[in-house]
Amino acid sequence: MNRRNFITLFSVSLFLNCSPILFAASYAAKPKPKPKKKPSQSENWIDIGTIAELDKAGQIFKQKSSLGAILVIGTSKNNNLIAVNPTCTHLGCTVDWEAKENIFLCPCHASEFAADGKVINGLATKPLSTYKTKIEGNIVMVKRV
Repeated sequence: MNRRNFITLFSVSLFLNCSPILFAASYAAKPKPKPKKKPSQSENWIDIGTIAELDKAGQIFKQKSSLGAILVIGTSKNNNLIAVNPTCTHLGCTVDWEAKENIFLCPCHASEFAADGKVINGLATKPLSTYKTKIEGNIVMVKRV
């Protein structure tokens, strides 16, 4: 075998041996199509209860939902509803609504939260999670802010 045939044969075999690596590198460099984003449950309005329940007690408490625990305060007549996650951000106790003082009060360590969920006083440092509210027909609905 002469030098020219050896170099040709060596070049072809080198190319064939390296082609899978070149293919893999070019495949990895191509941008992947992004999957279509499905709206998560947190982007949708969820049913919390009826206006009859709300007007009877002045509040609706739903322990389990796709957004976690939710407490809705108010009546359908004034249409100025307050919705929060009633779990205290300090140690996880469930806060109580004190209507006379217009605050949420934690029974464990007396943290106080304003109607908009912001910390007023106490050991808690983070506000309560709040939600948008609406009444659709006779259903009270909430959505993550």
